Amino acid sequence: MLVTFPIALTMCTLGADGFYWWTGDSFWARAALWASGMAFLFGLAAGLAGTVELLLVPGIRARAASWTHFILAVMLLSILGANWGYRLTGYEEAVLPWGLLLSALAAGFTAVTGWHGGKLVFDYQIGTSRNGKG
Repeated sequence: MLVTFPIALTMCTLGADGFYWWTGDSFWARAALWASGMAFLFGLAAGLAGTVELLLVPGIRARAASWTHFILAVMLLSILGANWGYRLTGYEEAVLPWGLLLSALAAGFTAVTGWHGGKLVFDYQIGTSRNGKG
């Protein structure tokens, strides 16, 4: 559950930036500020849990795909933090063009990072039970 909120809020940031560009309504710029901040903060929580799991579970640590996912997730967190930090000085002025570009970059990184995370779950069955008993 920890990863769903940062993913959703990252996409909400991109959507709010798009709506601000389209309408010029400051509500959307403010919504993007909050969404980007919460995406970053929830992403930190997910990253902390993922890092602990990566370092403590030998089966996860042994796979190169786990490290690829970890590196991409850290890069995504950096982009999310930059996007939020950039907006803190003036959320309306920050949207065009750099806020929108950072949001698009974050959405792209979310897709790639999520694909690698899905690969861990579906291909390598990390975090799943083969016998169906928790």
